[in-house]
Amino acid sequence: MKRSGNTGQRLVAIFLMGVVLLDYPILSLFARSADLAGIPLLYAYVFVVWTLVIGLLAVAVERPPG
Repeated sequence: MKRSGNTGQRLVAIFLMGVVLLDYPILSLFARSADLAGIPLLYAYVFVVWTLVIGLLAVAVERPPG
């Protein structure tokens, strides 16, 4: 199966977005002693970003070429 050029570009863009969102300067903004619904803020942020990246990757891969 051959992917279109746009799909490859989308995958690279999503990967780079994930790298930036999970890099130290951004993570340090959430490294506080605050809780979000009983979950430490840093853990909640990492879980949400991780879920978002996986969801975006799934949409990019499953989208029909066009």
